Amino acid sequence: MAVTEYTDASQAAGRTRRLEMQLRDYVIITRKLVWQRQAIFFAATLLAAAYYDARIAFTTYAAVLATEVVDHVMAYQVANWEHTSPTRTQAQRFLYWILANTVLSSLAICTFVFSLALQQPIGNHFTPLFFLFAAALFAAMNNHQVIQALILRLVIYGATFLAIGLLDIVRVRPPLDSVLWLHFFTTLFVLYFIIDCSYVFLQLYRANVSHLERLTEEHRRTKAALKVKSEFVSTVSHELRTPLTSIKGSLDLINSGMLGQVPEKMESILGIAGRNSGRLAALINDILDLQKIESGEMSYRLEVLDLGSLVEEALESNQGFAESYGVSLALDLPKGPPIMVRGDEARLMQVMTNMLSNAIKFSTKGAEVQAGLQWYGNRVRIYVQDHGVGIPEDAHDRVFEKFSQVDSSDKRKVGGTGLGMSISRQIVEHHGGTIDYVSTLGEGTTFFVDLDMLPRPGDYV
Repeated sequence: MAVTEYTDASQAAGRTRRLEMQLRDYVIITRKLVWQRQAIFFAATLLAAAYYDARIAFTTYAAVLATEVVDHVMAYQVANWEHTSPTRTQAQRFLYWILANTVLSSLAICTFVFSLALQQPIGNHFTPLFFLFAAALFAAMNNHQVIQALILRLVIYGATFLAIGLLDIVRVRPPLDSVLWLHFFTTLFVLYFIIDCSYVFLQLYRANVSHLERLTEEHRRTKAALKVKSEFVSTVSHELRTPLTSIKGSLDLINSGMLGQVPEKMESILGIAGRNSGRLAALINDILDLQKIESGEMSYRLEVLDLGSLVEEALESNQGFAESYGVSLALDLPKGPPIMVRGDEARLMQVMTNMLSNAIKFSTKGAEVQAGLQWYGNRVRIYVQDHGVGIPEDAHDRVFEKFSQVDSSDKRKVGGTGLGMSISRQIVEHHGGTIDYVSTLGEGTTFFVDLDMLPRPGDYV
């Protein structure tokens, strides 16, 4: 019983969504083609006023114009659904409004057309029939979003077609071989053509709606799966980080000798365990950062920063890491007033650490890694230059991909999560900057970050 009720509710919600979509599409077309419709109506009115009774022409045009105003009031009301959750009752109310106004609009147009036919001589109804044909074709092309409105409009137009076609036949009662009967049968052929066009446009619209609904449902499922994945990754990562922090801390204490001399046979094994626990901790931290970025939960505290001090601090923080690889670090800062930017110090320090870490790991022993600033105009560039193995020309896209490792040697010699540069790009782009690199294989690589610089003392504003 509960399953049946849930299914019925789901189907009702689906019907409401579809009706809402149809109404939205209908009012979008109504707004989009307003001036085109008015141009057609007004041109037809001027022609009718010039050659027939002007009073009737402008009176019927005023009636058509009144229904246009009602359509736009309705379109405004439907547009306000953007910030609400429409119900089936609301959708039905707007549908009835559309249908009622469709009847009034169609009757006004047909009154205008039929009045022209009454003022014309027998057998000479080309002008009103052409006006009616144009109106019917316009409806077939542009009113297929709401099938009930299309049917109502075409029924009224079709009845008027037949009435004009039969008008002279009723008046004259000609034989079957008369040209008046030819006109009537031609009218039937035109009606078939309009109905066929309406069916084609209706089928195209329904196919597009079905395709959009499938895409919407697939998107909903993808978002649900992504949410489950993000929650799983976040939970697992947090659960892993706590015991891992304890394990890493214990290994660091043992390897430092603070707990006593480590037996010689165990030194290499404990060293490997310590390094791998560090890599695992870095991987977990990167995964958590990546999950925050994907879910839009990465927090930033933007403040005015001295970029030179940040680069200098980054070098000091990575000095020990560089020494472990036998690499020296050099600082290159321009002379003059401090270079200030607006950014998150912790996140930009994370970017600097990633760039320095890569430069150090891919440098040869005894090499130098240089980091510094360059400024031009209102932009400042942070750069980290190494003289290591370099990056192949065809590897540019992979450098900033998730879990991607770029190593130009035959065997991978350095470790890493493959997430550092991907996260760095996300952080830099959030700061309104860009990150990229230039590299020559076998000679080295220079990574750089370009950011907007705050005006310095003495700069012209």
